[in-house]
Amino acid sequence: MATTAATAETAATAATVTTALTAAATTCEVSDAPKKKKICCACPDTKRIRDECIVEHGEDACKKWIEAHRICLRAEGFNV
Repeated sequence: MATTAATAETAATAATVTTALTAAATTCEVSDAPKKKKICCACPDTKRIRDECIVEHGEDACKKWIEAHRICLRAEGFNV
């Protein structure tokens, strides 16, 4: 009888491990969705122009470049 109980326990443990591994594999699958850019990497062209303008002329003189960069970021899906 002890052998039957041990066999049943081993089968139950194996089933639990299999279920856990299947669940882990399901949650670790690679998504086909494109990765979202970080805000620091989005819109490099408008960012460069904005930054150069601010360094050379000050923030008040560069409002159109600042707004152009914000528009680009919004187009990329950022809430700014």
